[in-house]
Amino acid sequence: MHLEAISAFEDNYIWTVHDGQSALFVDPGEAAPILSWLERRRIKPVAILVTHRHSDHCGGIPDILARHDIPVFGPAHESIQGVNRPVGEGAPCRIPELNLALEVLDIPGHTSGHIAYFGHGWLFCGDTMFSCGCGKVFGSTPELLYDSLTRLAALPSDTLVCCAHEYTLDNIRFALTVEPDNPALLDWQKQSRLLRAASQPTLPVKLGDELARNPFLRTQRPEIQAHMANSAILPDGQAAFVAMRAAKDRFD
Repeated sequence: MHLEAISAFEDNYIWTVHDGQSALFVDPGEAAPILSWLERRRIKPVAILVTHRHSDHCGGIPDILARHDIPVFGPAHESIQGVNRPVGEGAPCRIPELNLALEVLDIPGHTSGHIAYFGHGWLFCGDTMFSCGCGKVFGSTPELLYDSLTRLAALPSDTLVCCAHEYTLDNIRFALTVEPDNPALLDWQKQSRLLRAASQPTLPVKLGDELARNPFLRTQRPEIQAHMANSAILPDGQAAFVAMRAAKDRFD
């Protein structure tokens, strides 16, 4: 089984899992890159997975369905054109052509109905988690986003986190304002610069590595709480996270 990132727009990734004959696609914001990929590879599409309602994650669905009659899994609590298999927490997401069974997780925060797909060592998390960062909040709350990230952080450390955007270097710039001396973060900055200079993606990333360098997953640490509170200890990790998300909004 192969995992690949297909570039879309300026910084989106459409993830595909395929076996050389059949393929699924995650968050197809535009159809053209997928249709071109399918034509070049002579591979059959068998499913689409959608994590949330934003157009850069689902805008390509109608054009793909105009050519291929396939199941489209998507969040049950968001209205998305073309979704014909609405799913939520605990619902089955099975792709028999690829012998895949993925677990659906409700992870509100970036949007109120955001979901993720987890299984076979992969986490397709849309815009909830990025390398060294996390998504903005649209129509939800940072507290819910914190709870969702806390849940994702508890998954196996060798999980490959398949984020939907190439935001790594920008996220590192902010992360270094929180932990300027974090060796894991500084090393990842060097590696990421080399990858991007070679036009290579920085994704996917291992969850265990993110736990060492993503400040949004490290807000239980007293030194980070102190930093976010201007040297006065915040009451808990959630409060530090809320302050950090607001600081990142201003940083952007």
